[in-house]
Amino acid sequence: MAIFPHARAANQPPPLTGHDLFTANRPLAEGLEREGAGWAADACSLFGTILSGKPLEWGRLANENPPRLRTHDRYGERIDEVEYHPAYHDLLRLSRAHGAHAEPNRVARACLFYLASQAEAGHGCPISMTHAAIGLVPEYESRLRSRDYDPELKPLAQKNALSFGMSMTERQGGSDVRTNTTTATPAGDGEFVLDGSKWFCSAPMSDAFLMLAQAPGGLSCFLVPRVLPDGTRNGIRIQRLKDKLGDRSNASSEIELAGASAQLVGEEGRGVRTIVGMVVQTRLDCVLGTAAGMRAAVEQAAHHAAHRVVFGKLLVDQPLMQNVLADLCVESEAATVLALRLARAHETGEAAFARIATAIAKYWVCKSGPGHAAEALECLGGNGYIEESGLPRIYRQQPLQSIWEGSGNVICLDVLRAIERDPGAVEALLVELEPAQRRDAEAALRDTDEAGARRLVERLGRALQASLLIRNAPSAVAEAFLSDRTTYGTLPGGIDMLSITERHRPIPV
Repeated sequence: MAIFPHARAANQPPPLTGHDLFTANRPLAEGLEREGAGWAADACSLFGTILSGKPLEWGRLANENPPRLRTHDRYGERIDEVEYHPAYHDLLRLSRAHGAHAEPNRVARACLFYLASQAEAGHGCPISMTHAAIGLVPEYESRLRSRDYDPELKPLAQKNALSFGMSMTERQGGSDVRTNTTTATPAGDGEFVLDGSKWFCSAPMSDAFLMLAQAPGGLSCFLVPRVLPDGTRNGIRIQRLKDKLGDRSNASSEIELAGASAQLVGEEGRGVRTIVGMVVQTRLDCVLGTAAGMRAAVEQAAHHAAHRVVFGKLLVDQPLMQNVLADLCVESEAATVLALRLARAHETGEAAFARIATAIAKYWVCKSGPGHAAEALECLGGNGYIEESGLPRIYRQQPLQSIWEGSGNVICLDVLRAIERDPGAVEALLVELEPAQRRDAEAALRDTDEAGARRLVERLGRALQASLLIRNAPSAVAEAFLSDRTTYGTLPGGIDMLSITERHRPIPV
């Protein structure tokens, strides 16, 4: 039988692979240098190049073959294990090898995490939680920072590389963790026994978890290992895996704690204060993850428009598409520069600024993600709506960043508390702003009623982004961001939209 090769269809963009995700992203590369970690550019470039190859396929496989729960083995013994597709392990192994979970410099680590999330977002959950746990459990720091990857369930003492998670929320309380009912009963020698349940426990195959439970002295933070020192399983029972909108490569579970052995972390009765440091770090990663998703969407849209001919000319040369693309690029850059500025604040110990600005960015940047993904998807027309384009996965992923570690209202209330209780944080925020944005922020801060909190935080977020773009981005980008826009593609005339798009278009190797 004769085999006829299939000719490649005309007017189709070439595959978007094989380029360096780092150097092609000028705002990211410039930001790494500006925020004090330019020495890490080669490592980021190497990682960015690797990620645009096989890991893109790993991401597809991990999402099309989501985790499966095995509660019992063939003999009826309880094992509570989650099976992942090998591609998920490949992604974690690669990201850990390049330090996305553990690079000590916060700016360099932020860039590595951004790149990993751009290639595949779901595996970022255990990467993020492991990084955030380092400061809470210094006795495990060296093994949490290990660049090896060991998914086998073994006692902590037998592992050279560790992965930690956290679980706070319960069914009856959600974000109101002070209503938690899980109990922690003293068992002597500093040990406690936990009984209760958790409504969300992501990455349930982690080696240990930071959990909140009610001890005799009040709500406290505990370290709960998956496997006990003698090799037996701890009392963590996985009830079921969540069937989620996105983030499908990563398992999220409901668990029951049945006499689970635990060790107190921090001071008894100060559990929220203890774990809040971990929460702040994962909130920063939500901002980074959203910015990474925006960048991935911009790459797809800009690449498609640069190669697709419609009505006799390239899409990128058509004024209305130029307007939409430039608008998408500007929002992507604004998210990226703010995320990296926050990373520097965490690196240099700007505690007051980091306290309020991380919450502001967590609300505003993450809230912007879903709409941005939807518009980028539309740039590809029907081709963007099919799974193979990768854009539907980005679209489903973006709402997670806004919900995880505090949904919009929770974050806005956190900002209000910072304004009311920490004048130093407010002043640090205002000092960061360019004069025009400072005046706008000061005007916004005169209205701090709870009902208007979203309006306030949005204005503060936009002011932060505007100030950073004015000082650091090309004038066309800053001008576009400051323009009076309603929906995407409504930039006014006179802006050099083509130069903005060219700045953000992926650069072939």
